[in-house]
Amino acid sequence: MKINVNSTDYNLDVPDNTSLLDALRVHLNLTGSKYGCGEGACGACKVLIDGRAVASCITPVASVQNKSIITIEGLEKDGKLHPVQQAFLDEDAFQCAYCSSGMIISAVGLKTKNPKPSRQQVIEAMQGNICRCCVYPRIINAIIKA
Repeated sequence: MKINVNSTDYNLDVPDNTSLLDALRVHLNLTGSKYGCGEGACGACKVLIDGRAVASCITPVASVQNKSIITIEGLEKDGKLHPVQQAFLDEDAFQCAYCSSGMIISAVGLKTKNPKPSRQQVIEAMQGNICRCCVYPRIINAIIKA
């Protein structure tokens, strides 16, 4: 099957029910998206599919053919971080950083639809992204800053 990830086309020889997360991590060596709960509830594995943040651990790779997939690796352009990535650094919104790629992807999805979200809109949009280190205030500040 053919998928487009970070503006590059890839041909994969995997079963249709392979998770997008496994396709990315194991077959394409794009390891920025993390395996967390395996049930689509924690947000660590999120990627953008046609601009929408989606849990890749429960998304069959066959369902994303002819769609645009952006991973955390695809946000940086020409050596420059995406504004959301930079804001996370500026606001020290990382501790262990395991959740960070999913948080950033979700924030990019939000900011694409709503460039100036309110604090409450950020909180609502980030539901389904869990940070075990509990740096939520810094994460929210980073998203608003971006």
